[in-house]
Amino acid sequence: MKAFYTNNNGLVEIPKWTSNCWIHIESPTESDKNYLLEELQVPEAFYNDIEDIDERPRIEIEDGWTLIIMRIPIKSGDVKIPFHTVPLGIIFKDDICVTISFYKTEIIKDFVAYSQRKNIEIEDNFNLVLRLLLSSSVWYLKYLKQINQKIKLAEDNLEKSIKNEELQALLQIEKCFVFFITSLKANDVLFQRIKNLKAHKASYDPELLEDVEIELNQAQDTANIYNNILTGMMDAYASVISNNMNNIMKQMTSISIILMIPTLIASLYGMNVPNGLEESKYGIWILLLISIILSSFGVFLFKRRRWF
Repeated sequence: MKAFYTNNNGLVEIPKWTSNCWIHIESPTESDKNYLLEELQVPEAFYNDIEDIDERPRIEIEDGWTLIIMRIPIKSGDVKIPFHTVPLGIIFKDDICVTISFYKTEIIKDFVAYSQRKNIEIEDNFNLVLRLLLSSSVWYLKYLKQINQKIKLAEDNLEKSIKNEELQALLQIEKCFVFFITSLKANDVLFQRIKNLKAHKASYDPELLEDVEIELNQAQDTANIYNNILTGMMDAYASVISNNMNNIMKQMTSISIILMIPTLIASLYGMNVPNGLEESKYGIWILLLISIILSSFGVFLFKRRRWF
């Protein structure tokens, strides 16, 4: 899907390309690829780099073209990993500026709508990059709040009964935190590189730089806090499961000892040695009574927890 935007009291979509407009391509088709590579002459290596889902955030310049890759959060359709991060590429040269995402994302539509509400004008290409970094940090925070709700739901379910499904849900959420924390750190490194570019340093809006830095730091801190809470919670439940297993083993050991008493008495009586009961017609009943008494006493001690 291809869309063109230009400044008009915020970003406004236009039907076709004009000089200095912003082109956004999401989930590019073959015709979109041909448009980029043949009409706009975008380097194919840049296009392939953005297509790689594991591509790290960076800035690269080649033949007058500038490539900036940042990682943005998305809500994936995968139940096992509900949230993920993907690369968003910004490619620009002279009056051409293109952003490419091979995955559907809510960030761009929200970014355009926000610019219209606040009448934000995009001053230049690096201004667009910084504002996209700011928007992505805000969306990291939004998704982190949703992840925290999933943690609370799993915690409520675990309080009722510890099942594999709830523990697996926490493991899936932990994977989301790994993706978020790693991507946010990489975005922060990218931001510091952009911030310190000597050729553009004087043209940056100081307030915008401060906003981006604050949101990035807040997103990183929030992700780390939630991840630490989740790690502590999983360690606590692991201890509970281990303690429950120990209690079960104690009970099984106690039951085994109790069942061993009648077997021991019967074994002693069955030995081929005089025991005083071999001629008694009440011998079997006496042994049975002794076994019942001793076993009952063992059960009594087991219930009173005096065995361990």
